[in-house]
Amino acid sequence: MLESTALCRILGDDGRLRLLRLVMTERLNVSELTAILGIAQSGVSRHLGLLREAGLVREDREGGFTFYSAADADKGTKLSAIWPALQEQLAAEEGAGHGVLRGDDARLHEVVRQRREQRDTHGGASRGDRQLVPGRSWAAWSRALGLLIPGLAVADLGCGDGHLTMEMAVWSARVVGVDRSREVLRRARALAKKRHVSNVEWKHGEIEDVPLSDNALDLVVLSQALHHAVVPEQALAEATRVVKPSGRVLILDLVEHDQSWVVERLGDQWPGFGRERLAGMMAGAGLGNIRVETGLDENPFGVVVAVGTKPVSPGRSQRRQSQSTGT
Repeated sequence: MLESTALCRILGDDGRLRLLRLVMTERLNVSELTAILGIAQSGVSRHLGLLREAGLVREDREGGFTFYSAADADKGTKLSAIWPALQEQLAAEEGAGHGVLRGDDARLHEVVRQRREQRDTHGGASRGDRQLVPGRSWAAWSRALGLLIPGLAVADLGCGDGHLTMEMAVWSARVVGVDRSREVLRRARALAKKRHVSNVEWKHGEIEDVPLSDNALDLVVLSQALHHAVVPEQALAEATRVVKPSGRVLILDLVEHDQSWVVERLGDQWPGFGRERLAGMMAGAGLGNIRVETGLDENPFGVVVAVGTKPVSPGRSQRRQSQSTGT
């Protein structure tokens, strides 16, 4: 029998309480809990082990994964008496707007959304079973759509590790990936080599000071990059500068949100952008025919997508005609 003092010690750790709160809401695996809590995987596993031994968490195996959820608190069990008090305390902290818990909720929502998008099964139309759908994936669908696009010269500004850049390379004549981090560019080059992709050039630079010539590209993409810019208006001005007249600037970014923890944990400069503000910044950069839509309307991390076209006779000076191609 578990002694009361031992149980109090287990529940006296903030990390374990946060974990228990999450699995009271959703079945989660270790990797998902690690992403949500920001705790090392070894720490999450240790917390789960203690909670499982205490009878607070149960373990289920499904499809090669191990999922954890809160144990049933049926009447008459040894631990049933603690559940009402525990739920009441967690509800009080939630009601007080506890910032850490709000961050956990936001990351939980994103994990569940990504799980839903990536799974290869869907519910049957009229029964509770699940139907296997071989080959269904968002990557394959985006690649199929890419076949409809003529070969373009494209820049991926803020390219990161280059995974999206690799997808662009499939349907582009050539792609230039630009990022401020030499380390992520090193990983991007390694990824391109591993995948035998030869039509991508990698450049070190800021998206607010792009190391490319004026009027050099057919399309400039800023995917989840604009909210990292110190001055996003300058980043858009640079994107407009390097694209050709009649070329386009395509933006995928976060809709404006209120998750303050993002700045500390992910280093974001801006909490996303409202549709009107984004359209205004694009117009201020010299783009026309602007369209702004909500690409993924999910709180707290909705996605806004926007596209603008550079006029054939831009009424703004181009500040640079050539640039060294060194990385």
